[in-house]
Amino acid sequence: MESPPVMKKVGQGGGSSESGGSESGAEEKVSSRTRLEYFGWVYHLGTNSIGREFCHLRFLYIRGKYVMMYKRDPHENPGIKPIRRGVVGNTLMVEELGRRKFNDGDLYVLRFYNRLDEEKKGEIACASAGETRKWMEAFDQAKQQAEFELSQSSTRHRLSMENEIDLEGRRPRVRRYAHDLKKLIRIGHGPETLVRRSSNLGRHHRSSDFMEGDAADAIEAHEWRCVRTVNGVRIFEDVSDYKRSKTVLVKAVGVVDASPDTVFEVVLNLDRHRRYEWDTLTGDLELVDCLSGHSDVVYGSYDPRCLTSQKLMCYTYRWQSKRDFIFSRQWFRGQDGAYTILQFPAIHKKRPPKSGYRRIKINPSSWEIRNLRASAGTNGDRCLVTHMLEINSGGWFKWKRDQCSKFEKSIPYALLNQVSGLKAYIGANPALTFESSTTLVDTKVSDASGSISEFEDAEVAEEFYDAIAADSSSSSDDEEEEDDDNAQLDSKGQRVKLKNVSWAIARLALKAKKAMDANNELDPTVDPVTLAPSDFSGSMHQGKGDADTNCWTSPSGNGFKIRGKTYLKDSTKVPGGDPLLKLMAVDWFKLETSKSKVALHPKCLVQSEAGKKLPFILVVNLQVPAKPNYSLVLYYAADRPVNKNSLLGKFIDGSDAFRDSRFKLIPSIVQGYWMVKRAVGTKACLLGKAVTCHYLRQDNFLEIDVDIGSSSVARSVIGLVLGYVTSLVVDLAILIEGREEKELPEYILGTVRLNRVRLDTAAPLEN
Repeated sequence: MESPPVMKKVGQGGGSSESGGSESGAEEKVSSRTRLEYFGWVYHLGTNSIGREFCHLRFLYIRGKYVMMYKRDPHENPGIKPIRRGVVGNTLMVEELGRRKFNDGDLYVLRFYNRLDEEKKGEIACASAGETRKWMEAFDQAKQQAEFELSQSSTRHRLSMENEIDLEGRRPRVRRYAHDLKKLIRIGHGPETLVRRSSNLGRHHRSSDFMEGDAADAIEAHEWRCVRTVNGVRIFEDVSDYKRSKTVLVKAVGVVDASPDTVFEVVLNLDRHRRYEWDTLTGDLELVDCLSGHSDVVYGSYDPRCLTSQKLMCYTYRWQSKRDFIFSRQWFRGQDGAYTILQFPAIHKKRPPKSGYRRIKINPSSWEIRNLRASAGTNGDRCLVTHMLEINSGGWFKWKRDQCSKFEKSIPYALLNQVSGLKAYIGANPALTFESSTTLVDTKVSDASGSISEFEDAEVAEEFYDAIAADSSSSSDDEEEEDDDNAQLDSKGQRVKLKNVSWAIARLALKAKKAMDANNELDPTVDPVTLAPSDFSGSMHQGKGDADTNCWTSPSGNGFKIRGKTYLKDSTKVPGGDPLLKLMAVDWFKLETSKSKVALHPKCLVQSEAGKKLPFILVVNLQVPAKPNYSLVLYYAADRPVNKNSLLGKFIDGSDAFRDSRFKLIPSIVQGYWMVKRAVGTKACLLGKAVTCHYLRQDNFLEIDVDIGSSSVARSVIGLVLGYVTSLVVDLAILIEGREEKELPEYILGTVRLNRVRLDTAAPLEN
């Protein structure tokens, strides 16, 4: 069994102390006196020069912003040299691609790519979803370290350089330093069996530096009331629409003594022997089709006698057939580390109705698995598990009044009881926890040893910005000669060549400024201009009332919760208040291919005479992937010039890395199908961390192009939203995240409400 992760802090005097505590969640910056270290086994996936897929096992080591890759564990093999090494830059993007089957096992795949050149890309894989999350956090820490050092006027690094990096099997001659971490998979000799080794990062590392608290960031319309407690699990009903609907939304909520990663793996696992131990309804499941890394279709069956008392079974179900069903599953992880699993009834050509079984529909349901912060005196991981579904209100009300026991023999009741079964199963099997073999070490810079000096002794440190590119590699046999144990694996020609593309990176404007508040974001010495949306027009019209459809309005920010003045001390959030910028117009375009730099289009609002007279315009271009593609373009205006010393001023004229780390969006489905609400959520999202954002700063405007299609998770969610868009009322709020006391409280930049938008009304955008 792998030993649990350890956090070790090495003092300047050479002593060390081991700690089981976690880092402070309020800490947002990387200290100039420390380097965080991460190491563990990972899997690397790719295609070689002749088109054959490969997978290799490698040991990855991250120290500060430097990355090293080994064939063997350097702790067990002192003196071993890395086969790849490089430096992380702030244009590296990491995306979760979800699960993928290799041989007889499932792995969780990460994609690495260059934000400025997405052709530079590669993939790695981990044994569990928790490992992928923690490696993503490790790379985010490395990027923060690089950005911090850049902000400290480091003169040792050149910001523009051209490199070629051979990451796939050949060691580059001279100084070609490896790029992005590669997680590798080894295929055994003879029957190709997957050798899986756990490589989670240390659990002592805080969940994520770009996460909010556990509470939602938008006020939801649901009003939950607890109606029963069953086996330590609370059963709730939504009473917000108590008497007007024939259905009722219910949920089972329980606390499970395990990490969200562990619970997610158990719920998603299709192994019937394990599911038999906690799932009375959907224990017999088999995979029908894998739609993507984040969705699949499964088939299941059950005997109705399992849900029925012996008395009823004798008279009612003796001659009835078994039941079978098909449902699709869609899952993703939010930036707060919470998992969401959506389950929909489905049909599939590979599983037509069969003799002896009655095809039924399972109630649509959703799982939410959220981490619970450890309180004083508690040990171990804990998470809150919520299973929500919509059921017929008749049987539900009778069950509440204890006038009908038939509900307890029904499918909805069996679904609600899955939380109880899950809780008991994990409690009885403590070995289920997916332990980590990756260690997090917090080391003083003065203690950094030879591995780092190997990079810094170079005249120019190689940057680690690119992701892995799959090209044919140059001939070099250095790596094969170094490791005879892997000769048979390497003899298959599994090589990929990486190229390091350079670009200039603007330095971060992180110097201390005067305390910020929403009143001094705009220049108070200049008289405001009159902002009249009627003077501007977009392809989507402005609504005049709640009954108006296919339109936009600009609600107040009171429906959103943002960081208050004391957030760093007590995590308190406050209502958003009125937006700083005014929404002037909205364009709803359709295009054959997604388009950036919309503000430069001659028919754009920004290029109009009235637009050129405005002090400042923020253009947010939400690029929606579909057939055809769509663009929702929001135009926000300021009535006075922006104060350059304000947080907004730093954001407008700052670097892309700074913008990526601060630009935040809060979504809220005000009206619509509850499953869409669960998929979209109400948590704030740092867009630059979730998807690729491009920025255009010219004249009196800043355009932000948000490429929703750059993330497989975002594509999946937006696909669900588009299916129900004509019945949805969606609120969005944009803001700049405040991380320091002088940047709090936060304020909302702008809001928009989209009321039942019709896809066929999108206007074509001419080239």
